[in-house]
Order: sequence, then structure tokens, then C-alpha cells
Amino acid sequence: MQLNQRISAFVKLGQFMGKMTTHPDEFSADFDRIYAHNKWFGKDQVLHALSQWSVQLNHDDLTEWTAQYAMNMTHSKTIALVLAGNLPLVGFHDILTALISGHRILCKTSSKDPILTRLILDMLAQIEPGFVPFIDWSDGPLANFDAVIATGSNNSAFYFEQYFKNYPNIIRKSRTSVAVLTGQETPEDLNKLTRDVFTYFGLGCRSVSKIYVPEGYDFQPFFGAAYTHKDLVNHDKYMNNYDYNKAVYLMGQIPLLDNEFLLLKEDPQLSSPIAVLFYEYYDNLETLSKKISNFSDEIQCVVGQASEICSVDFGQTQCPGLWDYADGINSMNFVNSL
Repeated sequence: MQLNQRISAFVKLGQFMGKMTTHPDEFSADFDRIYAHNKWFGKDQVLHALSQWSVQLNHDDLTEWTAQYAMNMTHSKTIALVLAGNLPLVGFHDILTALISGHRILCKTSSKDPILTRLILDMLAQIEPGFVPFIDWSDGPLANFDAVIATGSNNSAFYFEQYFKNYPNIIRKSRTSVAVLTGQETPEDLNKLTRDVFTYFGLGCRSVSKIYVPEGYDFQPFFGAAYTHKDLVNHDKYMNNYDYNKAVYLMGQIPLLDNEFLLLKEDPQLSSPIAVLFYEYYDNLETLSKKISNFSDEIQCVVGQASEICSVDFGQTQCPGLWDYADGINSMNFVNSL
């Protein structure tokens, strides 16, 4: 297939994803099956992922994105993709990058997401049968591949680095995102920030798990904005985490701020448990900038309006574009250098 054929196929796939979001009742059986397997993949979470990709997969953006790279390879490589499963379609950018560059993919899905990713790739193969020989799946040990992109926890990344050390690779570890507040945020800013916190229940590397606030910060406006997500009390798995973490902290006599579905805990760590948001006070932005830079290998996004520190606007962490590469590693450069 030529590049223009591959782009056209992904544009049509984006249109299909858009149809799934605008006519969800037609796909209720699929949504039910996905949710039955993984209670973190509720209909709203899956629809959010589909909606974001339906926007990204348009002809102009795909053409501009791919135009920056030489794609006149003489033969395809097989790229093994070890996909995470913490979010719906979390590995789709790697899939898109490899396939649109003309490579073959050998996918190993997470046990948390054996349904949605396959459903989307099956539709891609229906849209463009030329992709059929370019897509393969592995349920066991990976074999017969030329390069690998693997995403997992810090623990699994250690084993990936050992297992794949003889192959060209990208190995991604755990990351999280933080926000910097100045106290000058508008109610709209805080509403957007709560989307960065609660979307996907805070399970993603782009989810804000910690906020830095100035001394004397008033948390009431933030809690007021967070109240728009009060329906989380109806999600059993989320609230089980809330109840468990609250019990542990209370037994340890740890001071908390609590709105009955989110716990705010002062903590120097970056990654907070589900239903918990860490916070830390800062004296000035210059000192804070140096502190955050020391954690650059652990942070995916720094959110806020302090331009000297922050690179992502409020409300945008869960809306990455084609040019937003995980961990800042340009995977398109990687696959096109093979």
C-alpha cells in the first residue's frame, strides 16, 4: 500500500470511531462486553477515547504529521508492540505510528484490554484489507520481530530491558502528571483541571495525581469544581479504593481534606493512589521549577498557566495530539529509522 492509501484507511477508521460516539446504542453489545471484562472501561471512558481519536484521525493532520518523515522504505519491518491496558486504546498511537509508516505489527495486548483494541483493528482491516497481512497478535512469548515498543510499570520495564536488549527498542516506564496552581485560577480553569484529575479515574500517565499550591492556598474553590464529578460515588471499584485509602490514612492519623469521593493528602511523592490527590506547598515558582525538573523522568505532563514551568493547559492532558509522544520519545522517528 502507498502512504495515501494508509492515510485514507485511518481517516475512515476515525469516521467509524466518530460513529461509535454519536450512535453508541448501535454498539451497546460491544460496550457491554468491554465493561464486563474490565470495570474501569465504562462506556463513558471508552467513548472519550474513541472521541479523541476520531478527532485526530483526519486527512489534514495525518498528512501533515507523516510529511515530516521519509517513508519510502524498500521493505517493512515487524514491530512488536507490548501494549498497556490501563486506559481504553492506550496503545493506539504506537499502532498508528507503525502501520502508517508501512511496518507490520505484532501486538501483545494487556489482559485488561483484550477486546477494544482488537475490535478497532478488525474494523481497520475491514476498511482496508491491505492491512490484514500487516497485523498479527501474540498470546504467548513474542518471536520473529525486528524491533519493539513496550509499555509497562517500572517493574515490568526492568524485565523488558533485559528481554529486548538485543533489539532496537523503546521501553516506557510508569509516569504521572502534575499541576501547578498559583491561586489566580478562574472557576473555569479549576473545572478543566478536575477533568485532568478524574478522566479515566486517574489511571493514566497523563492524569494529574499531584498539585503544587502556594502557601495558604484555599482548597474550597477546587473542591467546588470537583463536585461536578460527584457521580463517581456510583462507581463501585473507584469508591472501594476511596474507602480503603481513607481507612488506611485515618488509622495512621494522617490529616486529610475530604469531599466524600476524593481525598487530598499533603505528600512529597508524585503518584497518588486512586481516589487520592497529593498536594505540596511551594514558596516560589523558580524553586518549584528546579524541583520539578529533578523529576523529569517521572512526569508526563506539567499542567497550568505558569509558562516558565507548565507545558500543558488545564483540561488538555487527556487530549494528546499526533505530535504528543509518550515520555517525549519520538516513536515516529524510531520506526522510520529501522
